[in-house]
Amino acid sequence: MGRLSPAAAHGSRSLWITESSTARWQPNSSPRWSQSSRRSVPDEAQLIYDWNTVDAPSKPAHPVSIHDETLRDGIQGPSVRDPDIEHKLRFLHLADELGVGSIDLGLPGSGPRAVADVERLAQEIRDQHLRIKPLCAARTLEVDIRPVVEISQRVGIPIEVAAFIGSSPIRQYAEGWTIDQMVDNTRKAVRFARQHELPVLYVTEDTTRARPETLRRLFGTAIEEGAARVAVCDTVGHSTPDGVRAVVRYVRAMLDEMKPDVGLDWHGHSDRGLGIINAIEAAVAGADRIHGCALGLGERVGNTHLDLLLVNFRLLGWIDTDLSKLREMGDVIAEGTGMAIPANYPVLGRDAFRTATGVHAAAVIKAKRKGDEWLANRVYSGVPAELFGCVQVIEIGPMSGESNVVFWLQQREIDPRPELVKTVLDAAKQHNGLLSEADVLRIVGGAPPKTTRLSGQT
Repeated sequence: MGRLSPAAAHGSRSLWITESSTARWQPNSSPRWSQSSRRSVPDEAQLIYDWNTVDAPSKPAHPVSIHDETLRDGIQGPSVRDPDIEHKLRFLHLADELGVGSIDLGLPGSGPRAVADVERLAQEIRDQHLRIKPLCAARTLEVDIRPVVEISQRVGIPIEVAAFIGSSPIRQYAEGWTIDQMVDNTRKAVRFARQHELPVLYVTEDTTRARPETLRRLFGTAIEEGAARVAVCDTVGHSTPDGVRAVVRYVRAMLDEMKPDVGLDWHGHSDRGLGIINAIEAAVAGADRIHGCALGLGERVGNTHLDLLLVNFRLLGWIDTDLSKLREMGDVIAEGTGMAIPANYPVLGRDAFRTATGVHAAAVIKAKRKGDEWLANRVYSGVPAELFGCVQVIEIGPMSGESNVVFWLQQREIDPRPELVKTVLDAAKQHNGLLSEADVLRIVGGAPPKTTRLSGQT
């Protein structure tokens, strides 16, 4: 895929915006060659007509960076365990390798452990010369920002301050705030951070339910005091794609009036299950940095899924980052937080590239027998396994056909004799779930499967 020049986006590390690899039907396209058989086969444009491109909006005209919130907002989930520092360090390195531009190291104002972890992570970024940029969250209070200043000074690298305050009328009413108090807190907080030469991301919580005139006063004050970026937040997962477009366009136009070089973040939650599509809409509408959490962790049902942002940006042709370590990142966070990855989780789940269904498996197997992994990874999947370091896996279960069994046996260099294939398939039809490898090997050896399993278990 071709690349466009990745101009620096307000000092942040930006992902490449690329030419889309998606093509439309072209009957006269040049043939693609199977390297194993050396015969011509149709190319992608002949095999996949992509309706996604028919009325698709333009890709962002600006570089888009991805920002990680896993180690701050992610661990605020009620069922999430705060990972130990070793898991946090492993995650930090993986996020850097996966092209994540910046990362929230934590909320130092919350206590001594947070301070220690944030400082250790900042040291790692410094000592290992990681490209990922550090950020820390803080309320719009000097008492929260001061620990960030002190850590930055001890470590010797700048740490972006994400200073946040509620902005919606419902939050104002609950807290008993006046707009003048909110403006005053904003002014003092941003000024304090800038006096200590730290970059500021000014964050309005619940932006997607705030009045336009309130946003204008708050953002205007933050920019006057030197904020380099502002964030539009869907804090309670209220927005639909229409709402995202409206608020992001409004804020981007307002920033262009006030100070065009101020960057715009989007921070979303998944209460309505719209986190990913809202993030995509925000990027198209003008946001140049998008927030997410690994595995979609976070408050209530969680934040926008960081991993699925990377997946979708890759499939849209917006980035060409190597994502082969995405599963490893998911495993590290699952282990560190105690949050299991569901089997059906896109890309990261164990069932993402696995089937035991006869019709599906037969098509995949036919593609493999053609020596065409490209075809095998797409004939029954909209997400190509090879982009994420994965392969298609064929299993045996009650919905399987003979081709499943034959392929499974051949993969293990076992002669697929017709009587053996029938024995294995008959056993599978009596099972209420998949046969494990041990089950099949017992049958091959003349013994019945050891147990009956629930569907999907191995």
